[in-house]
Amino acid sequence: KIHQSEGVQRKGMILAALTRLKQICNHPSQFSGDAEHTSQRSGKLVRLLEMLGQIRQSGEHSLVFTQYAEMGRILKNCLREEFMEDAFFLSGQTTRKKRDEMVRIFQEGINAPGVFILSLKAGGTGLNLSRANHVFHYDRWWNPAVENQATDRAFRIGQKKNVQVHKFLVAGSLEERIAQMIESKSELADKVIGKGEAGLTQLSDKQIKELLKLGREAEGD
Repeated sequence: KIHQSEGVQRKGMILAALTRLKQICNHPSQFSGDAEHTSQRSGKLVRLLEMLGQIRQSGEHSLVFTQYAEMGRILKNCLREEFMEDAFFLSGQTTRKKRDEMVRIFQEGINAPGVFILSLKAGGTGLNLSRANHVFHYDRWWNPAVENQATDRAFRIGQKKNVQVHKFLVAGSLEERIAQMIESKSELADKVIGKGEAGLTQLSDKQIKELLKLGREAEGD
C-alpha cells in the first residue's frame, strides 16, 4: 500500500510500519497486546536478563532505557519474575514526587533495586543516577544526541566507576539496517539523525522495501 500512497498518508503508513516492526523486535507482546510476557519469546529480552544477572552478581547496577512505556512495563514484570525484585520504572505518567523518591532511594542504595527502567523521554535529561555503571538502550532512538543525553544520567558527579553502554538490536532486522545506515554517515543517515524516524519517510519505495526486508539472521534455522 505504501507505493500507492503519497504525501502525509505515505509518511503515516511508513511510520506505522516502522513502529510495529520495532515493537515486534522488542517483544511480540508489545505488538500484540497479549499478556504472555515470557522472556523466551524475545531474543533481546533473553540476552538482557543474562547480562543483568551477571551485573547483579558483581554487585553493580544498571539503567535500562526504552522508547515505549508499554515495553517498560513488560520489562518490569519480567525482571520481577527473574530476580524476585521490583525494578524501578520511570515513565511520563510518573509523578514528580514519585520520581524524586525513586531517584533518591536508587542513589542512596538502601533497599534499592539493582535496575532502574526509564522511558527515554521521561528519564533522558535532568536526573543524576550515577549509582549505575551500566546503561542499556533496549531499543534505539536513531538520534545519537538523544541517546547520549540518556546515557549521561550515569556520567554524573559522583560516578567513580567506568560506565559501560550496551545498545541492543535484532540481527537481520530493520534495527540493524538503520544502525548500519547511520554508521555509514551517508546523506540518508543525515536525514535520520536530524529528524529521527520521521526522516525515514523521505526514502524511496525501493529503499523502504530494502529496509524492511528480513535478513537470514532474523529468520533463524
